[in-house]
Amino acid sequence: MGPFFHGLLLALGLILPLGVQNVFIFNQGAIQPTIKRALPATITAAICDSALILLAIFGVSLIVMQYDWLHLALIIMGITFLLYMGFQIWSSGATPQADAETKQMSAKKQIIFALSVSLLNPHAILDTIGVIGSSSLVYSGTDKVIFTVTCIAVSWCWFHGLCLAGRLLKKVDTTGKFLGMLNKVSAIIIWITALYLLSSIF
Repeated sequence: MGPFFHGLLLALGLILPLGVQNVFIFNQGAIQPTIKRALPATITAAICDSALILLAIFGVSLIVMQYDWLHLALIIMGITFLLYMGFQIWSSGATPQADAETKQMSAKKQIIFALSVSLLNPHAILDTIGVIGSSSLVYSGTDKVIFTVTCIAVSWCWFHGLCLAGRLLKKVDTTGKFLGMLNKVSAIIIWITALYLLSSIF
């Protein structure tokens, strides 16, 4: 398997599951009035993923994760942000279009939330290091560059595509009822993720 297809399959395998980050980006695509207004969230998430991939491949993050206290602090911060974000999504309702207008996040808030769901997820970080980081060890030189660029490109394409999917859903679901139901499900998924992180401490 060449470095391109290897990177493509690995990146897709890690990014496809319905996680907190994906839920957030999809919701922003659906709630914001235009794709452009949702760009702060999608670009921030893509940049964070790119940074994690680079850290994993070049091994810097392996040093950080050796400290148990830092790992624990990261998990606690992650749980806190997940609980807060779940509450925000649950209470947003997103029913009629007019109500959705009042629930839109500012660019600054989108960036903060995207940073939190991207960088305060210990399992995502460990998966990136364990899967992409270790897989990159079989490559060197040009092949390693191709592998790295492919993983990053998949991330950028996926987040922007997910945002677009949310936008298309908004056009189909003019009443906002399906989006409201989706927000409830999204919040529950986020809270389950928080509980899973909490259980990992014990």
